[in-house]
Amino acid sequence: MKRWMIMCLGVLLLVAAIAFVVYRNIMKQIAQGSVAQPPVVVTAMKVVPQEWQPQLNAVGSLRAIRGVDVTTEIAGLVREIRFKSGDEIKSGAVLVQLNADSDLAQLASLKAAADLAQVTLTRDRVQLAAEAISQAQVDSDEADLKSKRAQADSQQATIDKKTIRAPFSGRLGITLVNPGQYLNPGDKVVTLQTIDPIYIDFNLPQQQISGVAVGQPVAVLSDAYQGQTFSGQVTAIDAKVDTTTRNVQIEATVANPKRLLLPGMFGRAAVDSGEKKAYLTLPQTAITYNPYGATVFITADKKDAKGNPQLQAQQVFITPGPTRGDQVAILKGVPDGAMVVTSGQLKLKNGTPLRIDNTVQPQNQQNPTPQEQ
Repeated sequence: MKRWMIMCLGVLLLVAAIAFVVYRNIMKQIAQGSVAQPPVVVTAMKVVPQEWQPQLNAVGSLRAIRGVDVTTEIAGLVREIRFKSGDEIKSGAVLVQLNADSDLAQLASLKAAADLAQVTLTRDRVQLAAEAISQAQVDSDEADLKSKRAQADSQQATIDKKTIRAPFSGRLGITLVNPGQYLNPGDKVVTLQTIDPIYIDFNLPQQQISGVAVGQPVAVLSDAYQGQTFSGQVTAIDAKVDTTTRNVQIEATVANPKRLLLPGMFGRAAVDSGEKKAYLTLPQTAITYNPYGATVFITADKKDAKGNPQLQAQQVFITPGPTRGDQVAILKGVPDGAMVVTSGQLKLKNGTPLRIDNTVQPQNQQNPTPQEQ
């Protein structure tokens, strides 16, 4: 029992000694001033004006200038295919030849009948001059000749339909038709698309219609070709606004000389609207959005409790403007040339000491390109 009491007394003395040392240190620091807070490491950048082209942005779909599924107008057996999938062809080029042997034989028969009608008409005209037959017989012969020639022309048209040609120049798609295959009227032979240039259709809210006009330049980006911009211009604005969405459809024509863009792709269209403006810009990471407004932290040269120079954080309210990529335009609240904290501000409050380390900077690109990690 005595030993246990001695042990407890020793523990109490040790705790009292530690408490006394801590108390003495705290009192010493209070006597010397407030406890010094270590500086918070942040990144920062100086805000300077940048020239900014106002743009209207939308996501649209690419569409061929001319596009069609080439089909058969008449039934027949495929005798010959004169193209390969993916070929570039000219207007009028023969794509498929259907079997027309029986039609050609019938055409020869009809031409022979027309020739006979011509001979009969010539002979009867001679007899009419000799008053051997009546005028009615010659009229009948002329009508018969016209009928025979019309039948021959109709048969020739049927034969021509069995030669399937390209209605315009463009690129062919993939075909599944093979020689010997029987095609019915309306069966698809191959798709044909004219893709240079190519259209992009996109919608804009009715509030932005005033910023769009025919002839304005358009920049198109596609996820299929990262970092590559395709240039075009607005060529048409729809004559009505969609009553459901209150959007208006815009058509732009985009140059596609390498035929990289294909119908059916989606692309991001940016239409230059109005004159260029100068904005103070910041990375989006620099702005903190709160229910009571948007704020940023700027750096201020002040003095600590001992009177030594110290870099401190100062929170200010701002009015953000339009965005462009990683950047946000600042309309009000930050003076030109101010040093603004771009990351690490979650640990800050007014008066927090700072240490700037820009070894790793947040993204600040006008046209960011996503990178696969």
